[in-house]
Amino acid sequence: MTLALLFPGQGSQAVGMGAQLADAFPSARDVFAEVDEALGQKLSVLMREGPEDQLTLTENAQPALMAVSMAAMRALKVEFGFDAATAAYVAGHSLGEYSALAAAGALSLSDTARLLKLRGQAMQRAVPVGRGAMASLIGPKTDLALAEAAAAAGSEIGVCVVANDNNTGNIVISGEKAAVDRAIEKAKELGARAIPLNVSAPFHCPLMQPAADEMAAALASATILAPVVPVVANVLARPESDPEVIRRLLVEQVTGRVRWRESMEWMAGTSGSGGGVTRFVEIGSGKVLTGMAKRIAPEAECLPLNTPEELEAFAKAL
Repeated sequence: MTLALLFPGQGSQAVGMGAQLADAFPSARDVFAEVDEALGQKLSVLMREGPEDQLTLTENAQPALMAVSMAAMRALKVEFGFDAATAAYVAGHSLGEYSALAAAGALSLSDTARLLKLRGQAMQRAVPVGRGAMASLIGPKTDLALAEAAAAAGSEIGVCVVANDNNTGNIVISGEKAAVDRAIEKAKELGARAIPLNVSAPFHCPLMQPAADEMAAALASATILAPVVPVVANVLARPESDPEVIRRLLVEQVTGRVRWRESMEWMAGTSGSGGGVTRFVEIGSGKVLTGMAKRIAPEAECLPLNTPEELEAFAKAL
């Protein structure tokens, strides 16, 4: 059974996330305490109690989601003896790439928390509220070609690109609001449904360049080690283990496309090459990536791990 560990991105946050892990496992509580200390804020209290509008802020949601993923990883290791090195690959969706790197030992927990706090703040600062927009193009006709055509229509009047290629039937576009609005109209003409996303900034598009510059400066001084298992990078859709390449890719990721469908196809080997993964495990809050995995790699086993019971069952099954 070839295993890949997946780590969720923004949108999977919810008030109360991580509470069951903290209540069940001292090792998970330790992770939340370390993140609180690294950030100088009671993020764990915000995660447990809300309010939701504060948790949803990009600068809070990003380190919070990572913290839940790492609490689950720490509990798996301490309570059940599971090590990340058991996996063939790790991968994370957008901010989840930082969780994947932390899980694979490339980044320390405290550095990951601080980098994600800064990443969230930098993304928020990059574009004035109201100037940018994102939309999800969905439906059976929605593929990359359709999304590219819609984005091209939008880019006639402003910045508009494909931001997240999640899976066939679910692709996200991002850019200036007027350009995204035009792309939405084009997508509808082409047979897709389009849903404007309630986000605070247009992620993974050229408008994020100021944030990429901030992250380049922060990452330049960060300690990045070789991960114990290769990280399938968002912008490459291929595995990478070289710390200096990883450093560069994390900067490119801020403005670049999240090539999730291709990453998953490569790991599952459905693209004709790749890792031959037969079991995908989503570690952290929610089940978004599990759903995507089932659509992209229907032959593979796909399961979420975010409750004590799920962690224990997974460890016993190994």
